[in-house]
Amino acid sequence: MQTARAKRSENQVSEPVSAKASFWGVFLSTFATIFLAELGDKTQVATLLISAESHKPLTVFLGAALALISTSLVGVLVGQWLARRLSPETLDTLAGILLLIISVGLTAEVIGF
Repeated sequence: MQTARAKRSENQVSEPVSAKASFWGVFLSTFATIFLAELGDKTQVATLLISAESHKPLTVFLGAALALISTSLVGVLVGQWLARRLSPETLDTLAGILLLIISVGLTAEVIGF
């Protein structure tokens, strides 16, 4: 039979592990999603062209990295602002509607409407 103190000690040890798993889960999911979405995107092509023209790859890398960090910061801040004001269900619905509108717009552009 364990004492209450021993149980608390076990709980304290296991809490950081679950927090750590949560951190790595969110981190890896975010990294994979953004990496795959940006791979071959127009920003990557623009970075490639600027680097080829300027012959200053480190400067281009630093500028591109700062730009991507800045846009990501805007996304995180707006996301947190929305999360405090809207339910997860409402956010899911709005995201779906927004993606649908973008898809219809891109399809219309390709077709020539």
